[in-house]
Amino acid sequence: MDRKDFIRKGVAGIGGITALSAAFSLHSAPSEVPGCEPSPRETRGPFPNKTPADLLRANIAGDRRGVPLLINLQIINASANCPPLSGTVVDIWHCDSQGNYSEYGNGRMQREDFTAAHFLRGRQVADTAGRVSFISIFPGYYRGRAPHLHLEILDPDGRSLLVTQVAFPEDACDRVYARSGYQGKGYVPNERDGVFRNSLEQNMADAITGNPEDGYTLEKTIVV
Repeated sequence: MDRKDFIRKGVAGIGGITALSAAFSLHSAPSEVPGCEPSPRETRGPFPNKTPADLLRANIAGDRRGVPLLINLQIINASANCPPLSGTVVDIWHCDSQGNYSEYGNGRMQREDFTAAHFLRGRQVADTAGRVSFISIFPGYYRGRAPHLHLEILDPDGRSLLVTQVAFPEDACDRVYARSGYQGKGYVPNERDGVFRNSLEQNMADAITGNPEDGYTLEKTIVV
C-alpha cells in the first residue's frame, strides 16, 4: 500500500490500518538534530486530554472529515549522541477543521458541545527507534492562535517529561484552508502567535509533504 492509499483509507477507517507496522515503514531515516537541543516547553492549552490512557490508537480522526494527515514523530534524548527514547508514551491532541476540540464545549472558548466525543486525540508507545505514527486530518484553527498540534511525552511510568506544540508552515495551511470544509484564512500568523513567537524555529514541523488532494505527511523530531 502506498502513502496516498494509506492515509486515505486510514482516515476513512478502512481495513486494518491501525496496525502500526505499516505506519512505521513510512518514516524517513532519523533526522539529524545538531546539539540535541531540547524541544520548547509549552502550555497544554485550554483543551488538554482528559482520559489519555483510554485513547491508545493510531487512527485518531474519528468522525472528523478534512484533508488527510499522517503524523510521524520521533522522540529522542537530549543527552550525548541523541539516542532514541523507546517505550516513551506520546499523547497528541488537536482541533478539527472548524477549530473545535473534542471533550469540551458549552463554554466561552468553544460553544459547540463535544464533551462526549473523543476525536483527534490519541496515545502511542514509541518503538525501539523512538517513533510513533498517527493518522489524522489537517487541523483547523481557533480564534487567537496559529494552527498547531499538542504533544505530551511521558515516561513508561506515566511521569510527564515534556509538553510541547508543533507549528505548521503557512503556505500549506493556506492551501488546505481554501478547501470546502475549512474556515478559510483567518489564523494568527506563526511569528505573532503567543506560543510560537519566541521559539518558532524549534516548534516548526521538520517537514510537511503532500497536497490537499492526496493528503499530507508531517515529520517532526521531539527532543526530551
